[in-house]
Amino acid sequence: MTRSDLVEELAARFGQLTHRDAEFAVKAILDAMNDALVRGHRIEIRGFGSFSINHRPPRIGRNPRSGESVAIPEKRVPHFKPGKALREAVDQRTAQMQAKAGSS
Repeated sequence: MTRSDLVEELAARFGQLTHRDAEFAVKAILDAMNDALVRGHRIEIRGFGSFSINHRPPRIGRNPRSGESVAIPEKRVPHFKPGKALREAVDQRTAQMQAKAGSS
């Protein structure tokens, strides 16, 4: 699902929202989440999952072409951990899809 798909779904689900309002709402939510992660905060959405920042220490990597060592600096990267309800829903849905594919 892309950002535009999300806007379309929101506009379709809530008839009182115009396409522009739905687009504004999605942008506002994503901007707020982005700002929170940039500030180092954790975001938890019950039933969906949590977003946090992971720290990756500096390390020595290898250039695959030349084989020479390359210093990779430390970095902070966003991390998503799905919630229990989301994990179970995905697991159940994929199991159903596999059962249908196996019976065909």
